[in-house]
Amino acid sequence: MKTLPDGVSNYARTAEFSEASIPANLLKSHRTKAGTWGKIVVLEGRLRYRILEPEIRTFELSPGQPGIVEPEVPHEVEPVGRVRFRVEFYR
Repeated sequence: MKTLPDGVSNYARTAEFSEASIPANLLKSHRTKAGTWGKIVVLEGRLRYRILEPEIRTFELSPGQPGIVEPEVPHEVEPVGRVRFRVEFYR
């Protein structure tokens, strides 16, 4: 798993999502804009985070084990049972 690069600052975050309220676009391939990093923060439960390029890599996220989203890299998420999470954005 990548880490956030030095010098980036948090500028926004989503509302909290649960397995029942995850927006449909997060469940299929999507990407952040150029220069925008994401940090998927799981508050409760587990979330599968799949990076789709340049090769498919799958991670299971949980509290204390966030997922880092690189700019412009296609990815998707999938709940693993009950989950609560949010996404923080950095640039």
